[in-house]
Amino acid sequence: MSDTLYVQLLDLACGAFLLAGVLVLWRRDLVAIVRLFAFQGAALGVLVAVLGVHESDAEVVGLAVAVGSLRAVVLPWLLRRALAAGGGGREAEPLVNVAASLVVAALLALLAYAVTRPVVALDPSPAAHAVPVALTVVLVGFFVLVTRRRALSQVVGFLLVDNGITAVAFLTTSGVPLIVEGGVSLDVLLAVLVLHLLTARIRAAFGDTDLDDLRELRD
Repeated sequence: MSDTLYVQLLDLACGAFLLAGVLVLWRRDLVAIVRLFAFQGAALGVLVAVLGVHESDAEVVGLAVAVGSLRAVVLPWLLRRALAAGGGGREAEPLVNVAASLVVAALLALLAYAVTRPVVALDPSPAAHAVPVALTVVLVGFFVLVTRRRALSQVVGFLLVDNGITAVAFLTTSGVPLIVEGGVSLDVLLAVLVLHLLTARIRAAFGDTDLDDLRELRD
């Protein structure tokens, strides 16, 4: 792979990765949010594959297939099952409206670029220059966790954070050992399964997973 093609593919994968995270803030339909997460998982798999092919590292390419399969297929399938069990639905009015959320996303991107300037300065490689994109996704994921009211939306926020951390790891280390990524992926899968069971039990007991309604029941 030529350096020019490598940079173009890396930029394309990073752009799709970031766009999916930002669009989660824009959409309120839970089905669309799950689709965006699946799209981001596929973009993350492509990003890792580009790094692996450029480094001629078969292990990283294999990890790309595993990462893409888990985050673009398996985890979205579990989220769709949880959504289907609850009859679908839309996100309640978030704590921060869509317009303000997009403005916050832009500010988080600026913060990510400011924080990672020393990292980029130490390593002039294209992968290092993409680290701010991955950190932006981490911050956006935290913002989704804080501002969304439906349990499923908050699960997606948690998974956005994990996707961003995974991207940072690959971009800064040129590959994560297979056993490490495997262990982290299994932890994430287990966490999603537990959250799926918890949301199912909450829905069975209270009829909804809107956290504001649950707080009213407590009060």
